[in-house]
Amino acid sequence: MKRFSLFTKLLTIFFVAGVSMFVLLNTAGVQLMKTRMLEKTKEELYGMATEYVSGYLMNYYTKKDVVSRTDLIYQFQLLEDMSGTRAWLVNNNGTIIMDSGTVGVGVSLARFIPEFTEKTFREDVYIKELMSEPVLCVSKPVIYEQEQKGHLVLSVPMSRIEAEGVFYIDFVNICYLMFLPILFVIFMLIYRMTGRPVAKMTEAARKFLRGNFKEPLEINYSAEYQELGHTIQFMGDKLKNNDEIQRKFISNVSHDFRSPLTSIKGYVEAIKDGTIPPEMQEKYLDIVLFETERLTKLTSNILELNSFDDSGVVLHKSVFDINKMIKQIGLSFEGTFKQKKLVLNLEFSEKEQFVKADSDKIQQVLYNLIDNAAKFSNPESAVRVTTEEKGRKVMISVKDSGIGIPKESQERIWDRFYKTDTSRGKDKKGTGLGLSIVKEIITAHEENISVVSTQGVGTEFIFSLRRVEEDE
Repeated sequence: MKRFSLFTKLLTIFFVAGVSMFVLLNTAGVQLMKTRMLEKTKEELYGMATEYVSGYLMNYYTKKDVVSRTDLIYQFQLLEDMSGTRAWLVNNNGTIIMDSGTVGVGVSLARFIPEFTEKTFREDVYIKELMSEPVLCVSKPVIYEQEQKGHLVLSVPMSRIEAEGVFYIDFVNICYLMFLPILFVIFMLIYRMTGRPVAKMTEAARKFLRGNFKEPLEINYSAEYQELGHTIQFMGDKLKNNDEIQRKFISNVSHDFRSPLTSIKGYVEAIKDGTIPPEMQEKYLDIVLFETERLTKLTSNILELNSFDDSGVVLHKSVFDINKMIKQIGLSFEGTFKQKKLVLNLEFSEKEQFVKADSDKIQQVLYNLIDNAAKFSNPESAVRVTTEEKGRKVMISVKDSGIGIPKESQERIWDRFYKTDTSRGKDKKGTGLGLSIVKEIITAHEENISVVSTQGVGTEFIFSLRRVEEDE
């Protein structure tokens, strides 16, 4: 389905609205104007009739100012000449006795307008002996000394009323057509303020999708578009960071897979072609097994982090004793600590400290942190694990007396595959993913984890969990 641009849509709306308004003006507008002009003419005619009845006609009947028949006919003719209004004086039988024209005297209006005296106004009256077209008539009774002498009838052609209405509509049409170019300019300005920023941001988004992050997005328009532009720019920056992270991820994965695979391949080929004698093969098979375990661990960690990215860390929370868990994990490290001549000190502020969390995930966190502490501790030193209650939280600390983490690296240790330069010589089995997994798990619990480290002194990791009573 073809989609039209915003400019095309707005332009179509402009022309449809313009044509619709023009048609409306010349249909409903004309009719409305005619109705208004008809009502206005009725008011004017009635006012004239009232003025003539109370003035000239009363003087004619009372002979107060000696107004003769000739004078009255002259006033009627003057009225018609000045305003185009035909005037008749009609007796009670409906016969015209005076006419501003010359052919109306003696004509019976009652024959053309049945019961004409019962209505003040009559529209579209056609009297072929007197008029060549329909007229609007107003009838005003002439009453003298409580006796009705007849009626004063004034009339104007309906065509004149319609012509006046059309004249006003034509004037409005001319003004409207003159105003259309101004409206078009306003329309273009509106499009410039609305459509162009959208087009600009769309093009920027396309560049971001193509991997072009060099050109910054500049939006110098209204606050709403600036906010949208900043959001798109932020999205671009995130895509750029994600792109860099992805490249780095692939580079690190390739490096961490290539090294053990190269070792495995080399030693297996050497065993196969007899370069390594049978009495030495067990030693090198142990190296192959070590590298295989390293690859297995790396793959498992990558799969685990990938599952976090796809659906987040799925938690199955329960209430358990964190002190008991730490003791159990400590026992599993007994051989490692004995081999490196390390001491594991466990210090708990309470005998039992219950927390609500995912026990399997927290066990993984503790294992990774204690394993890190063991790797980077100096021989014949101590690793200290403590728990302490603070309000509704239990603070768990894992502290070693090892090589420490450089200050500039402390913010990046949570990044995937990141290893400090000082750790690379010691961490032969490390994948650079352990602390990333720890961070993901603690964040999923809506808790915090922090690190305090000094080079040559040691490192301490501290994280919190929600404390609960045993019976909660």
